Amino acid sequence: MKKLLSQLLLPGLVGLIFGLLVLLFFPGISGMPQLSFSNLVDKGEQLLGVGQVTYSTAVKKAAPAVVNIATTTFTKGAKQSNHQNNPAFTTYNQDEKSEKSLGSGVIISSDGFLLTNNHVIAGADRIIAVLKDGREAIAEVAGTDPETDLAVLRLDLKKLPHLSLADSGKAEVGDVVLAIGNPFGLGQTVTMGIISATGRNDLSLNTYEDFIQTDAAINVGNSGGALINARGELIGINTLLFSSGGGNEGVGFAIPSSMARFVTKSIIKHGRVIRGWLGIESQPLSKQLADAYGVEPNSGILITGVYNNGPADQAGLQRGDILTGINGVSTSDGKKVMNMVAQQPPGSDLIIKIIRNNKPVSVKARVATRPNIVNQ
Repeated sequence: MKKLLSQLLLPGLVGLIFGLLVLLFFPGISGMPQLSFSNLVDKGEQLLGVGQVTYSTAVKKAAPAVVNIATTTFTKGAKQSNHQNNPAFTTYNQDEKSEKSLGSGVIISSDGFLLTNNHVIAGADRIIAVLKDGREAIAEVAGTDPETDLAVLRLDLKKLPHLSLADSGKAEVGDVVLAIGNPFGLGQTVTMGIISATGRNDLSLNTYEDFIQTDAAINVGNSGGALINARGELIGINTLLFSSGGGNEGVGFAIPSSMARFVTKSIIKHGRVIRGWLGIESQPLSKQLADAYGVEPNSGILITGVYNNGPADQAGLQRGDILTGINGVSTSDGKKVMNMVAQQPPGSDLIIKIIRNNKPVSVKARVATRPNIVNQ
């Protein structure tokens, strides 16, 4: 019986294999299109949903709004001989010190406002913005905010390309991002990476920090440039890199668009940044402190000081209270609390939740304008 089956099946199997080989190498016999390796790759990519990956659409959308920034400072030279020995006619040589373009900026409105880093233009007597289309213009300073390292400039040009500030709160670790700027004065350059972390606020570089960390290459000259997502939306202003040797090592930081939006709106409206203030000092709630106060570690922040007659003092907050939430948002990060309060309009009310003597308490505090002499 087995011998009979093998005699019947073997010829059929050989015929099937022969037929498949004919169809593969001579598809024209059956009217099928000729197959090739490239066709097979293309078909495979279609089946897998992959193919050539490009971010050119995002770059074309964003790049025209990114400018190079060149600054010039003037220094007084030696005295020239005065006119007829009259001190009133004493003049000085104006020695012009010109610095190469080592900064970037992003145009954020059609009426000419642009964002850059404060350290890019600090101390400059003249600021020139160079657009991707070749136009140049002197930029006027609308306002600066050293506490976030942001500056708002204004260009007097028509038909300006611009990027609106997107919602950086939707950015997540792992998102693809592109950094556009002017590294080393080479001209506009695009680098790619991912978001490595969000909410970095422990670098002790600025008073207010909430950095997006990225491994997209950020080098000298990228400061003030755009950090965009894969859709070409502006989610951050590139501001600094961490490096032991002065070059990119995959650790760069950008100011999130949410913080930049607040600073920009305040500067355009008031000429300066007006921040909310509670008047407290705080420190993290370590395990040792949590055990001492009988609460869970990282359940809040410990209030270590209250400014006399400040909003917190008037609301009844005390040293030793554990702040656990503001307006329904729980927190165990003092920097985040400071950032949150800073963006509240002075005169607005906050519902603050605390733990006092192991009991939850809610108080209402009215936000005041932050004085310049304090940090919180």
